[in-house]
Amino acid sequence: QVQLVESGGGLVQPGGSLRLSCAASGFTFSSYAMSWYRQAPGKERELVATITSTNKNTDYADSVKGRFTISRDNAKNTVYLQMNSLKPEDTALYYCKAQRGLRTYWGQGTQVTVSS
Repeated sequence: QVQLVESGGGLVQPGGSLRLSCAASGFTFSSYAMSWYRQAPGKERELVATITSTNKNTDYADSVKGRFTISRDNAKNTVYLQMNSLKPEDTALYYCKAQRGLRTYWGQGTQVTVSS
């Protein structure tokens, strides 16, 4: 049974930091590219960051470059998103996604709220 379980979300003040985790099970994690997406109320889901299966390449949305860092630990079947200098516009439900070719798995999401 495939599972992607996100954690680490919460309420944080502007300028603060959070670290999201996504624990994977039920598939060969190290063979999948992993991504973080987010969806704010009334907006479409958008790609935040991606990391390849080999851990060699990462890519980020322009809106988070220099503030967010994606990483993965294939030994722990976990992908992370370190979020620094958070802004109110980062408020959203954050999802992780695993993809290999046409095969895609999604987690249920973790809420991040940036507010004073």
